[in-house]
Amino acid sequence: MSLELELQLEVEATGLPTREQFRTWAEAALVERSGDAELVIRLVDAAESASLNQRFRAKSGPTNVLSFPFRAPPPVPSDLLGDLVICAPVVAREAAEQGKPEAAHWAHLVVHGVLHLLGHDHLEPAEAEAMEGLERDILAGLGLPDPYAEVPAAP
Repeated sequence: MSLELELQLEVEATGLPTREQFRTWAEAALVERSGDAELVIRLVDAAESASLNQRFRAKSGPTNVLSFPFRAPPPVPSDLLGDLVICAPVVAREAAEQGKPEAAHWAHLVVHGVLHLLGHDHLEPAEAEAMEGLERDILAGLGLPDPYAEVPAAP
């Protein structure tokens, strides 16, 4: 499997993951997919995230990750999976609030988003359980902790 990754940086932030980290995390989520894949990851500020969240999900405020799957009309061949839009300020805030390393949270959101692009969802309890299990397995394979485990509160 070969991944063509386009990384769009539309936010000014420090400590962002590297292109290779994004590639590693996305490829880990694609491990069972055969063939080539193309993926766009766009890193945005809170205003752009909030605008997209309102427009496409009818929800107010910024969110951590939005997934926009691409399905080419038959018979047009395409390796494009779609776009992930990740809000850097929300990722930083959530990682701090949850007591998680920021890189681990970034990895989780990339894996989560790619799984959405592959057709996984978490609207129903059984779907959520299956998707969370995949996320845990993929992240464990990367040496990262369970993103759903409770982090002990600081003393």
